Amino acid sequence: MLFDTYVLIWYLRGNVQAAELLDQTTTRQTSVISYMELLQGCRGMEQQRRIRDFLSAFDFTVMALSENIGHRAAIYMEQHSPATGLSAMDALIAATAVESHSVLATGNVKHFSRIAELRVTRFKA
Repeated sequence: MLFDTYVLIWYLRGNVQAAELLDQTTTRQTSVISYMELLQGCRGMEQQRRIRDFLSAFDFTVMALSENIGHRAAIYMEQHSPATGLSAMDALIAATAVESHSVLATGNVKHFSRIAELRVTRFKA
């Protein structure tokens, strides 16, 4: 399962539902985009270390961007951005999930709802 930023933030805030979802999942992935978004919210090196330790402790694979992910994300932007408000970052996360044949765990289902090939698990905090 590929976890988006929303779910990871809720886990780091101590949300029980997010913790249960992570505990129930054996293969944990996140996009490098989500990793960078987490780092962007840090207020120093200690918080960055906490993010790295969290991802390591839960054996997350941070999925790198590839040419295929970039191409697919661009197509998603062309097809879905005006209608759904899909952002470039969300398009890259969705493309990462599709290219890695993963289910995307997200609380932001609306932005992803029109991407037919994307499998989504809705997370509610």
